[in-house]
Amino acid sequence: MAAEKALALVLRTTDWSETSRIATLWTREFGKVRALAKGGRRLKSNFETALDLLTLCSIIFLRKSSGSLDLLTEARVVERFPRLRTDLPALYAGYYVAELLSDWTEDYDPHPVLFDEALETLRALGTPETPTGPRLARFEVVLLRELGYSPALEVCAACGEAQGGPVAGGGLAFSPAAGGVLCPACQPRHRDRRPLSSEAWQALRALSEPGEAWRREAQVTWGPAVRTELRQLLNHYVTYLMGRRPRLLPYLGS
Repeated sequence: MAAEKALALVLRTTDWSETSRIATLWTREFGKVRALAKGGRRLKSNFETALDLLTLCSIIFLRKSSGSLDLLTEARVVERFPRLRTDLPALYAGYYVAELLSDWTEDYDPHPVLFDEALETLRALGTPETPTGPRLARFEVVLLRELGYSPALEVCAACGEAQGGPVAGGGLAFSPAAGGVLCPACQPRHRDRRPLSSEAWQALRALSEPGEAWRREAQVTWGPAVRTELRQLLNHYVTYLMGRRPRLLPYLGS
């Protein structure tokens, strides 16, 4: 068994025995890794407090055969996110990030872009200049793209016709089952559709664009109504795709 090194975010830990625990880690190099930390419950161990939830750490682990837990041999703290401990909405948002990464990704399926986005999100949550709702929505949009579920926003998800938005072409709607926006002609055939305002449609497009232009738009043009609509739409879409409602959804604000 070869020793592997990685930068990892702690997503979940479960007690395994009186002295050991199982850690679910999201790594930049390997994707999701589940590893047994022998002695991880002892006060003095090779892991100390590195396995606290939402801690960024440097790890060394031994890869086992398929279907078996890897063996974590070392974990050292690289970064913590102290603002999460003083801002309850930000803390819930951080837990939601961990839940999506833990429950919606496959073992050993790396997504470096998603890893970086998760870190940027955790670093920004709780800061005065970054509203929690839009920051979390940005993470979800990147997650959807990386997992192959980006919603169709520029064309109707049902018929493929280009859309100019509610202002230019009549009211749009969003259908999780169709995978994006629906033109007025296609809406009657999709019972799961939700009305989509011009402002929310434009906000989704901004969140989907590369770069950080969405930050300024969120601060300047996204009022409470737009943020609430975005939260409800993403809740609906994520729940449909996962096949269940994420546990943290009831605790998220807009």
